[in-house]
Amino acid sequence: MFIDGAGPSICFQQVPEPKTGKNRVHLDLRVGDRSAEVARLVAAGAIVGFEGDTHTMLLDPEGNELCLLDP
Repeated sequence: MFIDGAGPSICFQQVPEPKTGKNRVHLDLRVGDRSAEVARLVAAGAIVGFEGDTHTMLLDPEGNELCLLDP
């Protein structure tokens, strides 16, 4: 999926194989309201893997990790 606009672009591509080890890519995203964004992603199916003072590590339904960081 491509989105036009300012800033960097990120493209995600599905592959037929399941995750078998450590992620090849791990995103760290700065968000304005971390608790609200965590709640939104959990409602969409994410699982909180770790909650720290300045970041939250989440897992998507397939086990892929991403971190949400305070601004």
